[in-house]
Amino acid sequence: MEHRNEIIISIIFAVLIALFLDPFMLWMPDSLMYMLVGALVIFFTLFAGFMWKERALDEREQLHKMIAGRIGYLIGVGVLVLGLVVQTFTTHPDPWLVVALGGMVIGKLLGLLYSRYRF
Repeated sequence: MEHRNEIIISIIFAVLIALFLDPFMLWMPDSLMYMLVGALVIFFTLFAGFMWKERALDEREQLHKMIAGRIGYLIGVGVLVLGLVVQTFTTHPDPWLVVALGGMVIGKLLGLLYSRYRF
């Protein structure tokens, strides 16, 4: 039951993120954009809550969660690096790409330090 809720929340979160790809505002008026931002914040909070409270019952499940986290992290960093490279060659890089990439790398470092000293 818990995994099903996590999957549903993750899918809704991904769909909401994808809806932001309307660069010319052809089908999304401002009022819908504000509702989308609110929904995105709500579903991010739910998604983060599921990610934070997930617990592994055995070593195999713990390994699966660690592998999924590593894959997600590497894809996130890879997409941000690709965005940074493309924007560097086409225009000036968006500062948010740099902030997001730096935040992920620093977050990974802080998480590593936290887990080493906590456990």
